[in-house]
Amino acid sequence: MRAKLKLSLTVIMTVMLIFVAACGANGGNNGNNASSKTNDVTDASQTKATPTPAAPLDDPVKVVWWHSMGGELGSAVTQLVTDFNASQSNIIVEEIYQGSYDESLNKMKASMDSKTGPSLIQVYEIGSRFMIDSKSTTPIQKFVDAEGFDMSQLEENITNYYTFDGQLHSMPFNTSNAILYYNKDLFEAAGLDPEKAPATFEEVKEYAEKLTVNGQAGASFAIYGWFMEQFFANQGSDYLNNGNGRSAAATESLLNNEVGLQTLTWWKELVDSGNVLNLGRASADTKKAFLAGQIAMTLDSTASLRGMVDAAEGQFEIGTGFLPKAEGAADGGIIVGGASLWIMNNKSDEEQQAAWEFIKYLAKPETQAYWNVNTGYFPITKKAYDQQLIIDNLAKYPQFQTAIDQLHASKPSTASNGAVMGVFPEARQIVEGAIEEALTGIKEPQAALDSAAKAITDKISTYNLTTQ
Repeated sequence: MRAKLKLSLTVIMTVMLIFVAACGANGGNNGNNASSKTNDVTDASQTKATPTPAAPLDDPVKVVWWHSMGGELGSAVTQLVTDFNASQSNIIVEEIYQGSYDESLNKMKASMDSKTGPSLIQVYEIGSRFMIDSKSTTPIQKFVDAEGFDMSQLEENITNYYTFDGQLHSMPFNTSNAILYYNKDLFEAAGLDPEKAPATFEEVKEYAEKLTVNGQAGASFAIYGWFMEQFFANQGSDYLNNGNGRSAAATESLLNNEVGLQTLTWWKELVDSGNVLNLGRASADTKKAFLAGQIAMTLDSTASLRGMVDAAEGQFEIGTGFLPKAEGAADGGIIVGGASLWIMNNKSDEEQQAAWEFIKYLAKPETQAYWNVNTGYFPITKKAYDQQLIIDNLAKYPQFQTAIDQLHASKPSTASNGAVMGVFPEARQIVEGAIEEALTGIKEPQAALDSAAKAITDKISTYNLTTQ
């Protein structure tokens, strides 16, 4: 039995090593690639004073934390770890940057048969199915139940993503969603209300037409699979069968359903009209065009908001709105992007408990307030919004309220909880290929979605064979 389990795990890792590599090709990985956000955070002026270190014990427990926060995000992580280590003497956390999410996950896989891996690892949300199937982690729920940790203090619309079969498997860490950004000055010049963002597909089309003047386009949306996932959830539609892969392992992609067709047809019509530009897959390109005033509207992650507002200062005022959806669509909500923290089960009970203590520290309201203001990621703890640091930040950057309101307006469902599948990284690339084919006229929207759905379903089938 043990030999069979080890063989199955090896096969899973081999399959996933192939699948996960595909994700790194997307230059617009707003919600899920930490390295793409290094210019979207605040400066060091928001850092906290470091407490006076306490005298360490002779043998404090060491927790090794692998993460993918580079640049200024990495500086914020280092500050969190420094503060935690100084706040007590029983645990020492060592944070180690391991590159992108893909790189870190591949390193973890390589370390799973040894003791050289981390105690705690940050994994992007689309790696959740693999982490569970690998059987290499201890669910956070075990620690929650053991001490009666109050889960009501956390944002349900965030923890829902990482909850499977009634168990919280990992603790959310960096969380974002997708919102509409628009140029208030260009809205006013076009006779549009600068305080009112378009809420529906139909309004986006109407606004884009009015905003397309003198070589300036109404909008541009990066060809990014994450956006398609968001459009599905926002219209209350599952992306996969079997309750989005939550009631049972997904076996089929639903990409080519009515919601998928309506969404891609709308997107193609916008591009065909000339009022919306197709600038390709990299969100960095749409962001650059938006900040240059070449387009009036775009979609991007909430984690980009502070950087976008700062970059536009002195040029124009940025407005923000909820992710638009088709008029009359079913109620839905956004899916959280970002990553969560997983405790590895090949470490001692003492080390796992120490990792849990650190996770609890990260979830404290004051810690979450610091993290939010310095990175733009959502607080996962409700009382963080009562912290003066966040109150002051919202007063200075009221655009953040849109992201908060959108999160809280989301109605929990299998759609808004998010799809889970073991081949998510490659599935995103397949979806982006389908969008590209439709927007450039290589295939009609239905044909592009049909072939993409089949390809994803085939990949799911192959993956599922490895977990049986």
